[in-house]
Amino acid sequence: MSKRDATDTITGYFYQFDYSILQLLRLDDLDGTVTLEGIEDVDTKTIEEEKAIQCKYYAKTEYNHSVIAKPIRMMLTHYSQYKTNVEYFLYGHFKNGHHKLELPIDIEFLKRHFLTYSKGGTKYYQHQDLNLTNEDLIQFLSKLKIDINAYDYNSQLDQIISSIKNVFNCTDFEAEHFYYNNSIKLIKDISTKQSKAERTLSKKQFLEKINTKDILFNEWFVFLKGHEQFLKRIKNEYFSSGLNTSPFERFFLIEVDESTYERNALKELILLISQRWGNTHMKRNPSPFCPYIYIHNISELELVGLKQELFLEGHFFIDGYNFFGSPFSPESLCAAPDKSNNIKIKIINKLEDIYLTLEKITKTKEVYQIYKDVPFFDLEDPSIKHIKIQLKGIKEIKEVLQ
Repeated sequence: MSKRDATDTITGYFYQFDYSILQLLRLDDLDGTVTLEGIEDVDTKTIEEEKAIQCKYYAKTEYNHSVIAKPIRMMLTHYSQYKTNVEYFLYGHFKNGHHKLELPIDIEFLKRHFLTYSKGGTKYYQHQDLNLTNEDLIQFLSKLKIDINAYDYNSQLDQIISSIKNVFNCTDFEAEHFYYNNSIKLIKDISTKQSKAERTLSKKQFLEKINTKDILFNEWFVFLKGHEQFLKRIKNEYFSSGLNTSPFERFFLIEVDESTYERNALKELILLISQRWGNTHMKRNPSPFCPYIYIHNISELELVGLKQELFLEGHFFIDGYNFFGSPFSPESLCAAPDKSNNIKIKIINKLEDIYLTLEKITKTKEVYQIYKDVPFFDLEDPSIKHIKIQLKGIKEIKEVLQ
């Protein structure tokens, strides 16, 4: 499959997922539910009504009656079996040809264009096969709504972002990269569940599950947005130029991948962080500072080797241990860099030492946690800025930070 075809396919999936997200956001009842792949692509249910919705995206296709005939026959089959109060919706976006369908349709139009079809050289009449009377068809038409002028992909996404901003009172970036990204992952995950109950989500459950400010590396989301654009947006939001002019105490918590780990690459990343987020020149800055760096998922022996190389190459650092065999001292690690001590980097050896160090600092603190699969550091203090970003490997981290 070519990248263009893959993009079109993923866009189609996203369009249906987005429609599900939009329906959840627009439910008036917190206990109202959306079911994926229920009666139809998307089912919604509240105290007042139940809807079964076919959602199709044909951005490059001209509208013809045959394109929506099969979904309508599927709806009619369900109606003939259950004859419940379910309302049926066909919601689709087409490139052109909208003029071919004049609404509302009558029984004869329904029979001729949607219920009559050929298969294997034989003509079938679904209403006859289902033994439905004209009264049955009239009743079905009263429950059927067709909209072939649905939002295009970008317009529907704009509606979602606008709704998310209203719900969470957040910025465009947060709406897209936190809540929408979380929404896509959630909807994609539950759509593959076996049971209907597992594919059903209430608005209350939905809002609770997406309410986290972790930037996830959602492969579908990244594929559609573009890998470079995804990383660029993160960089512009959190790591734009000029950040190191603020004398904050910044903690960079970096998780390494054992399967791709290279000491030299990690060392380059540490020096990049030191250069960009440190300012130890007393003449230019009366409050010199340098970053704290913790490396997660690295062995104690490898960390010692890394620090030895940094030291031998003249990159002076402290790690909170005053002498061989001494206990960890957060006071020592919090020492301010100056011309005499030449401190450029503060290395944290253990995860628990981060908490002790944060407690001792009285200045503005920021924590940037970059993880591989699952966040490894929890911080409950709301006064400390804590950014969690999921990235794949040191190369991506450097692209965002440099």
